[in-house]
Amino acid sequence: MKDLMRAAFIHGVRDVRLASVPRPLPGDRELLLAVRAVGICGSDLHYYLEGGIGSAAVEAPLILGHEFAAEIVDVRAREFGFTPGALVAVEPARSCGSCEWCLQGHPNLCPTIYFAGSPPDLHGGLAEYVTAPPEALFPVPDSIDPSAAALLEPLGVAIHAVDLAHLRPMDSVAILGAGPIGLLILQVARLAGAGQLFAIDPLPSRTAIAEQLGADRTASTHEAVLEWTDGRGVDLVFEATNSSLAPDQATRAARIGGKVLLVGIPQEETFSFNASVMRRKGLTLKMVRRMKHTYPRAIQMAASGRVQLVPLVTHRFPLEQTPAAFALQSACEDGVLKSVVEINGPSDT
Repeated sequence: MKDLMRAAFIHGVRDVRLASVPRPLPGDRELLLAVRAVGICGSDLHYYLEGGIGSAAVEAPLILGHEFAAEIVDVRAREFGFTPGALVAVEPARSCGSCEWCLQGHPNLCPTIYFAGSPPDLHGGLAEYVTAPPEALFPVPDSIDPSAAALLEPLGVAIHAVDLAHLRPMDSVAILGAGPIGLLILQVARLAGAGQLFAIDPLPSRTAIAEQLGADRTASTHEAVLEWTDGRGVDLVFEATNSSLAPDQATRAARIGGKVLLVGIPQEETFSFNASVMRRKGLTLKMVRRMKHTYPRAIQMAASGRVQLVPLVTHRFPLEQTPAAFALQSACEDGVLKSVVEINGPSDT
């Protein structure tokens, strides 16, 4: 039926189910989109494995997915300046635009922000159709396929992290965690002028990809950074893991007067640091909250080939196999880096 679509809902821990639900109706300032590809993010896995992130808990069936690309199928596309059928990357965040932080240029810190695929009831992209306002849509060139376009959102997170670092030419950089975010930070840091780039991850399959994408050295533990630098440490450390131990490890890998940027979301709600290490080194610590104003640069980086997105997509699933995609991604098996759910076309257009 034309008024129904398929969607993947999370009902609780490790409980993802497909269902047919009413197709969303766009408002006056929204366009109807047919979803083409959705990346499974580390934050999605927190909902899958733990049932929530902090106070944001899955209490009712929810459509996850905030990394996604879609096709504009709305008949009003030209009224909003878009080409019908255009592939777009979709900004998942909806900030208020009027609070203190939005007005200061930090919409990612808006305390009343809505974010696609987040509890209690803002559904995400794991469905055949979504709606979105025109300001959230960013057309991508034909050289970027839907699965790669879905990764423009995590690329935006990497760009924002490097922006916050104020990286200087030839700064030495260590990245703890060679998952998708870490590998994107690696590439963006190289573009920004980093000198030596070190990637740390316990999974050999991930450090192998890090080497392919430009890491000068890789290892399984952070202690290697101190060995490579004769005990000095590096100028910048980006922590991009789900481990509650990694933030403290990041401070130990940083040099005196260095910077540590925490990008990852730990499985536990708390983590700790050795106070004397941080104090005696005089470290600068920054927390990275999503991204802001990054899509134009992300698209340019991907379209020019300066950042590679396709090597990060290791597994592809159709919508009906979304439960299997979550199971594989959470298990970190079969060399999985990024699982993407591809939706080849709506069931009834």
